[in-house]
Amino acid sequence: MKAVYKVAGMHCASCSANIERAVGKLDGIKSAKVNLTAEKLYVKGDFDFKKIQDAVDNAGDFELFEEGAKGLEEQEIKKWLIKLVGSWALTIPIMIIMYSEYLFGMMFVPMNRMTIVMLVLSFPIIFIFGFSTVKSGLKGFYKLYFSMDSLIALGTVVAYSTGILSYFMEITSFAGVSGMIMTIFVTGKYIESKAKGRASSEIKKLLEMGAKNARVLRRGKESEVPIEEVKVGDILIVKPGEKIPTDGVITKGQSSVDESMVTGESLPIDKTVKSKVIGATINQDGILYVKVTKIGKDTFLSHIIKLVEEASGAKVPIQRLADKVTNVFVPVILALSAITFIVWLLILDADLGRAVGVAISVLVIACPCSLGLAVPISLTVGSGMGAKKGILIRKGEAIQTMKEVKTVVFDKTGTITKGKPEVADYYSVRDTRYLFKLAGSLEKLSEHPIAKAIVKKAKLKKFLEVKKFKNIRGKGVEGVINGKEVIIGTEVLMKERKVSLKGFEKKIISYEEKGETTMVVSEDGKVIGIIGVADTLKEDSVDAIKKLHKSGYKTVMITGDNERTAKAIGKMVGIDEVISRVLPEDKSKKVEELQKSGMVAFVGDGINDAPALKQANVGIAIGTGTDIAIEAGDIVLANGSLEGVVQGINLSKATFGKIKQNLFWAFFYNIIAIPLAVGGVLNPVIAELAMALSSITVVTNANLLRRKKI
Repeated sequence: MKAVYKVAGMHCASCSANIERAVGKLDGIKSAKVNLTAEKLYVKGDFDFKKIQDAVDNAGDFELFEEGAKGLEEQEIKKWLIKLVGSWALTIPIMIIMYSEYLFGMMFVPMNRMTIVMLVLSFPIIFIFGFSTVKSGLKGFYKLYFSMDSLIALGTVVAYSTGILSYFMEITSFAGVSGMIMTIFVTGKYIESKAKGRASSEIKKLLEMGAKNARVLRRGKESEVPIEEVKVGDILIVKPGEKIPTDGVITKGQSSVDESMVTGESLPIDKTVKSKVIGATINQDGILYVKVTKIGKDTFLSHIIKLVEEASGAKVPIQRLADKVTNVFVPVILALSAITFIVWLLILDADLGRAVGVAISVLVIACPCSLGLAVPISLTVGSGMGAKKGILIRKGEAIQTMKEVKTVVFDKTGTITKGKPEVADYYSVRDTRYLFKLAGSLEKLSEHPIAKAIVKKAKLKKFLEVKKFKNIRGKGVEGVINGKEVIIGTEVLMKERKVSLKGFEKKIISYEEKGETTMVVSEDGKVIGIIGVADTLKEDSVDAIKKLHKSGYKTVMITGDNERTAKAIGKMVGIDEVISRVLPEDKSKKVEELQKSGMVAFVGDGINDAPALKQANVGIAIGTGTDIAIEAGDIVLANGSLEGVVQGINLSKATFGKIKQNLFWAFFYNIIAIPLAVGGVLNPVIAELAMALSSITVVTNANLLRRKKI
């Protein structure tokens, strides 16, 4: 059993770690993973919602919702905005009163009343507008689930308490400072929540792309219904300019469809009867009748959204250090704050107020948020940018691995070429019609693209009966027609079957030098014809290979074609190295051999080269729309364009660059800031301001990734 829940109220990596730990301890739970930026909890095992809800509640001040709950992000931003306005409404008077002598040359409140005024003004800030933070933080001490809230709660409550204690003992009051600390924290969280919203804007756009209603034809009557009421098998009517409501197959009509919002393909795609269509794409010309094949979570758009969300929560290897630090960060800071207090009070002989002030600075300056957000916020922006261009990042590790790749290996058919071969040349010893009658009848039983090209060229209305049909993988087919043994296949197959090619070599070579795949046709051991099949290059293949070379990559093409045909195609596109006569099952072995010289990315359609995609350090699956094998690669290109390979590589490198920048800033900030706080250089208000700015900087820097051209 699997489930996805929405979690509100998380601030940092400690929050997500606490939830994972709390839910993971429940009986029957196999795994519990939290995506901090998407604010989602993924659970596997046997469980019920109530138990998970209780566990999440015990882990802090969090709220759990069933997946599909809408408007939660907007509610979160609105909640922080209300807290922000309320806090500043009280903090501004606090600041004016505290610094009136410096600003206006006079004190607005006498010193003997200053503390009580600060206590009164700070109370609503901490215990009303900051209540959820204080509650969550203090609960952490009881449940031993520590987070950023624990540091802020302890820091503000201790600071506020000094105001009360000052009436009973000689201690500096930080009552006003406590309110200012909470206000700065709230301000930082509001700005951060807005920035996180921008980071996940592409996911929101994807969610909003789906049609809200559909025009359904039932019992001969046309009616408009909510998309939730559409069922598999329904016939939908889609007029020009309208969104296609969900995935399906055209049963009537023809049109061109704009798929750019889903696949990144800029040009409209022509569609006719039996063509597959994707939900949320735009019908441009004619009226289409579409039979629904997928609804809800099974649609192509839903798969894309799922991949983008999973990518944003993926664990990149470089993140492991940050995770290890985050897991112990808060307890270490709590201990450090206590040690700092003792050292300043007992060893440095500071007064109680000074020691408390330094300890508070240590608590509020430490920032696990920036460490926790550094990776996921960058992945969220990067995966969202990719989705916009039809580049789907399935595995976060690929983003880090891609920077080490030296060689990009391409499958030929359907990757460099369009994968729709056609008969380009043919030679018949006798009757051409007889040649194609035999070839078409035999190839009709094969599913290979070359076979389909021959069948299409044959244009037979009636096929001859074939007995003892056999498919020889990677070489050809054979069978018995009218009592005669017919073989269609490569030179290799003919030699294996002892069929002489004498007198046909020049013809075969001439076809192959043009990049055609030659299929020899024999009847009872004698050649009766040769068929040259050509697969058109994709328009952007040459340009994409040039760009890869410019970026310093070595390019390799692997194909089952013979050496001459393979080299001819390789020369056309400018490939560095061509490896020919490779059977589908041997592609992974060739990739493994290439890996001895460095890391390898493999680009294929995921249909007959899945093992090679898996063997490569980075597998890039390429396809078109609904025909793509989504589960096949680490990176998936939904528009079938080789330009997407270049963009996918550039996006991976740019995203990883932001991850490194963010992690550097997060570690650098804490390494510099915490010693300064321990040394008493920063007062608590400046310390809290620095902490808030560190998180905002990380999120803002991740959003700058959008300016990068890929």
